[in-house]
Amino acid sequence: MSMGEGPVSRIRVGFVGLGSMGQCAHLANYAVLADCEVAAVAELREDLGRQVARRYGVPRVHRSHREMLASERLDALVAIQRFETHGQLLPELLEAGLPVLIEKPLARSVEVGERLLEESQRTGTPLFVGYHKRSDPAVMAAMAQREDWDSSGRMGRPRFARITMPPGEWIAGGFDPLIRTAEPYPALAADPPPSGMDEEDVKRHDAFVNYYIHQLNLLRYFLGEGYDVVHADRAGRLLVVESASGVPAVIEMAPWETSVDWQESALLAYDRGWMRVDLPPPLAVNRAGRLTVYEDPADGTPPREIRPTLPSVHAMRQQAIHFLAAVRGERTPLCRAEEAVEDLRTARRCLDLLAA
Repeated sequence: MSMGEGPVSRIRVGFVGLGSMGQCAHLANYAVLADCEVAAVAELREDLGRQVARRYGVPRVHRSHREMLASERLDALVAIQRFETHGQLLPELLEAGLPVLIEKPLARSVEVGERLLEESQRTGTPLFVGYHKRSDPAVMAAMAQREDWDSSGRMGRPRFARITMPPGEWIAGGFDPLIRTAEPYPALAADPPPSGMDEEDVKRHDAFVNYYIHQLNLLRYFLGEGYDVVHADRAGRLLVVESASGVPAVIEMAPWETSVDWQESALLAYDRGWMRVDLPPPLAVNRAGRLTVYEDPADGTPPREIRPTLPSVHAMRQQAIHFLAAVRGERTPLCRAEEAVEDLRTARRCLDLLAA
């Protein structure tokens, strides 16, 4: 890896794509990190590329990822593209041998996801999938709490988990800085849809993996192990799962809707305590989730409820920090392609149950 001179080693990152998420959820965060240099961007819409580069101080703009890779010295790539095109684009990026971060999901289908995993393994190129909720300070604090409970045994064993995810106002002003363009979006080849689905099934599947795959991944992260989906109701409101060690859990999908709020939460219960994370809107800036921990050790110690004060860092910023750490070879909460393929398999099982 090539690093810059000076007190802080700066990782040279190239961006592939400057759409709404590419700009506001990703580039805006990398551009302010002291150990990151956004060295170049590649954007098919030329005027948009120039405008965005000017705002964020990016020195060079390229029309394509091929042009950028041929002429730049980079340490990593952030490729924020529509997931339906991952199978077309990512094999070329993986051949470059630079760690890559993409948005979730890994791919449109299990078949394409497995092929991308094979390409990552063949080339030895790390492929990270942007499940940003894992980088929220409240989720990170909850995972540290879980590790303490597991190692000490003070609260017993995991008993139940629940994630509630009502649709709501997820943007929370996050697109206010977005630079827009009248340039038409170029036609790009899309990956084939999942096999064995008709047109309506494909629409349902694409919406599911674009939206609820976050919760499938977060539940596995919270439980610390894989799980099987045992029930999905026809209305698409409830998933019931059982973990590898037998812990039951539910994902409540759209039990209600909100218009000006975001009310997502994740709960993990033990024999004698529980922890709950209330997550902020995905694009909220400088706002972490809230963690509540309840402990009742039943040993004469009074029960207590703890709400730790967490840093005002949003998950997307923290995810950028974690990607740079991963590029340096440090351990992070980021999701690798191996796990992201399992999310696609789980999503397919959910859709098959919903259609049954």
